[in-house]
Amino acid sequence: MDFYNTLGVSRSASADEIKKGYRKMAKKYHPDRNTGDKEAEERFKDAAAAYEVLSDLQKRQIYDQYGEEGLKSAGYGGPGNAEDIFSSFGDVFGDLFGFGSGRSTQQRRNGPTPGADLRYDLQISFMEAVHGVNKEITITKAETCWTCDGTGLRPGHQSQTCSMCNGHGQVTRAQGFFRINSTCPQCQGSGEIISDPCQDCGGNGLVNKKKKVALKIPAGVDTGARMRLTGEGEGGRKGGAAGNLYVIIHVEPHEFFEREGQNIYCTLPISMVKAALGTKIDVPTIHGKKSITIARGSQAGQSITVRGEGVPSLRGQGRGDMIISLQVMTPTALSGEQKDLLIKFAELSGEKEDQPEEDGFFKKLLNHL
Repeated sequence: MDFYNTLGVSRSASADEIKKGYRKMAKKYHPDRNTGDKEAEERFKDAAAAYEVLSDLQKRQIYDQYGEEGLKSAGYGGPGNAEDIFSSFGDVFGDLFGFGSGRSTQQRRNGPTPGADLRYDLQISFMEAVHGVNKEITITKAETCWTCDGTGLRPGHQSQTCSMCNGHGQVTRAQGFFRINSTCPQCQGSGEIISDPCQDCGGNGLVNKKKKVALKIPAGVDTGARMRLTGEGEGGRKGGAAGNLYVIIHVEPHEFFEREGQNIYCTLPISMVKAALGTKIDVPTIHGKKSITIARGSQAGQSITVRGEGVPSLRGQGRGDMIISLQVMTPTALSGEQKDLLIKFAELSGEKEDQPEEDGFFKKLLNHL
């Protein structure tokens, strides 16, 4: 038998490629998927033998140099029976079929069971995210029953060993030359039967309760930020620790400000006159009013950066900036006097009201083409 061909890999295959090849063959020829197929059973055993050799560096070197006879001379007799195969390659079978050591699974189920983690989605305002805020939320969660301390037993009583699985938590059935373990349907894998359940939790070990949780949301959080509150998740059973509560932040948009990282962006409308002559103006920022200077001759879309008026850093490393984009407003409802003044201004600037566009900007543009 050529071990490399058996796993469908080349002689230079890496350890990962060998494992992938074995997983593929084990999945294809597993007896649980090929009931009564003796050829599949043999293929499965061949794949196990090939994997045991090629996954071991020392055995692989002997095989590459001397073949199967060299392995026999070195004392290797194959992977053994079905139970030996499952024991040797439990990590691979566990990934493929959910198999594992019944004993370790039973120990885990009978031991302390930690509580599940919980998620809470919290919506806050734009300004609350910028400056931080204290919130109180109410959650409903399963807490460890204080009466039975999470065991599910009525105080003073004990559980009984499951008669179907004899306390193993798993039952065994034969299939081909394999013995397949599955979760006991009577005790659901616990190995125990609670004949006298706790009157408060009904044998579950947990009781549903509402609880108020205080949150201190730091300044500078943004949508997607996650807060972890250790021990505020569901309660554990049989002495297991409580899970965690994860609060996911969602920030509402603002009607005037937009945020990008630590910087704040906004659009400021100003009159044509102020843009032309320049002025000082008080503008709102996320930290209050701030006086800024509009330079003479400012254009629409021009930006003004106000240092330090952005969002605080969550790490305490200062604040971002505020970037203001100017929007120059053109007057629409002109009085007769205003119109006359604008015409006069145009004439003083060398413009005429009925001057064709090609005599102005577009004419200059065409001359440069």
